[in-house]
Amino acid sequence: MNKVKVGIIGSQFEADIHAASFQIAPEEAEVVAVASPTPGNAQALASRYGIPRVFTSYQEMLREPDIEMVTIAAPNRLHCRMTVDAARAGKHVVCEKPLAMTLEEAEEMIGACRKQGVLLLYAEELFFTPKYVKAKEMADQGAFGKVYLVKQSEKHFGPHSSWFWDVEKSGGGVFMDMGCHGIAFCYWFLNRPAIQSVYCQMGTYVHADKTRGEDNSICVIEFDGGAAGLVENSWARRGGMDDRVEVHGDGGLTYANLHMGNALPTYSEAGYGYAVEKAPSTKGWSYPVFEELWNYGFPQEMRHFARCVRGKEQPIATGEDGLVVMEALYAGYASAGCGAKMALPYRPRGVKKPIDLWLGQSSAAI
Repeated sequence: MNKVKVGIIGSQFEADIHAASFQIAPEEAEVVAVASPTPGNAQALASRYGIPRVFTSYQEMLREPDIEMVTIAAPNRLHCRMTVDAARAGKHVVCEKPLAMTLEEAEEMIGACRKQGVLLLYAEELFFTPKYVKAKEMADQGAFGKVYLVKQSEKHFGPHSSWFWDVEKSGGGVFMDMGCHGIAFCYWFLNRPAIQSVYCQMGTYVHADKTRGEDNSICVIEFDGGAAGLVENSWARRGGMDDRVEVHGDGGLTYANLHMGNALPTYSEAGYGYAVEKAPSTKGWSYPVFEELWNYGFPQEMRHFARCVRGKEQPIATGEDGLVVMEALYAGYASAGCGAKMALPYRPRGVKKPIDLWLGQSSAAI
C-alpha cells in the first residue's frame, strides 16, 4: 500500500519531533501538511522538513481528502476539540499526552473516534523507548521474578513553551506534564492491572514567579496484584534532562538510565552546539547524546501508528490508556490536596482542570 499521508497540527517543539520522527522512519508514512495559527511557524516547520502544504487553520487542513492521519501537538486544552473535529473528518488521530484536560473530554474523544470508526492513538513514547522496552521484555520473561516495584523518574528545569506554565491552558504543572508518562509507564510495564490507589505529594519550590502549577511531584500508585509504582517528576532540577526507570522483583532488578548509556561524557572549556534536550549549557562537563529521538522511541512510535492505520499492527497505546492516566492524574491532585491516599475508581465530575483538586478550586467532592 501507499504510505500513510499525515498532517501535523502544531508547529513548535513537539510538532518538530513528530516531523523529524516520520523522516527517520519513512517507510510507512509521510507528512504532507502542517497547520498552525501562528504566522510563520507552520511555514518554518514545513521548510525544515520539506512538507509541501501549509495551513493556518487545522480545520482547513482536515478538508484535504488524501490526509489519513493527523498528529496533535497543541496545548492540552485544545486536544478534545481537535480530536473530535478530526474524527468527524474521517481522520485517524494521534494525540499527544496527556489525552485531555478532563475526564469528560477524554471520554468524548474516545466516543467520537469510536463512532466515526477511526483510531485514537495515544502518543506515549515510553512504550517504544528501546531501553525501557528491553526492560519490559526481560520482566515478561521472568528475569526479575515477581515484580513488586516499578519506578519512573523524569526531571529537568522546565518546559519549552510558555503555555505549559499557564494552568488554564495545561490543566496542571509537572505532574500533568510528565507524571502522565510515569503513570502510563508503570501501568503498561505491569501489563495494565487495575489501579487501586494513588498517593501524591507536590509543591511549587522554584518557579512560583511564573506558574501556579506544581514544579515537583512524588506519586505512589498501588496496583491490583500488589505491585507499586513510584513516579517522580520535576521542573526544578538543574543541569538538563534526567530520565530513568528502576524495576525491582523478588528475583532480580534492573536500572535503565535513558541518557547516560547513550551519552558521550565530554568536557569543553568553550562549549559547543547541542548536547541533549533541555541542557542549558555545554561548557564544562556535559553528556551529548546520539540518535536522540530514536533513543526516546519517537520514530518507532510514529511508524507503529502508521502501521495501525494500515491494519498491519494492533495499537499499543490507545485513548483508553490515556483515560486511565487521566483518572490517576485526578486522584493524584486530589491526594496532594487533602494529604491522603485516594482509592480508585475516582471519577469526580465538573472539574475544570485537574490541578483545581490540589489548589482547592474544585467543587468536586474529595
